[in-house]
Amino acid sequence: MTDIKDVFASNLKKIRHAKGLNQAELAGKAEVSKNYIGFLETARKFPSSEMVQKLAQALDIDPTELFAKEIDVQKVILATQKAVYKEIGTLIDRTVSEIINTKVAELEELEPVA
Repeated sequence: MTDIKDVFASNLKKIRHAKGLNQAELAGKAEVSKNYIGFLETARKFPSSEMVQKLAQALDIDPTELFAKEIDVQKVILATQKAVYKEIGTLIDRTVSEIINTKVAELEELEPVA
């Protein structure tokens, strides 16, 4: 039988790597120390339910993924890429809107040609 601490530790590390984060970056997002992340990833400590939730939010995953016996790292990577592409799309839309609004404002300030 597989120990839940070992499953959690392995999944945390795999998902962190799949998200492209180092221990310090994950620690910052979850508001814990880098050492604590290291202890979790080596199964020397086990998190409270509140900490599991914070870690899941920091990794942008469902908390149950941290306890899955089989984890699909490709699925995690694809979900991350999808979120990044969506964010890029939002930024592009916002930038284009700002450029259009600026140009419209500039045109409105021009003197009409007689």
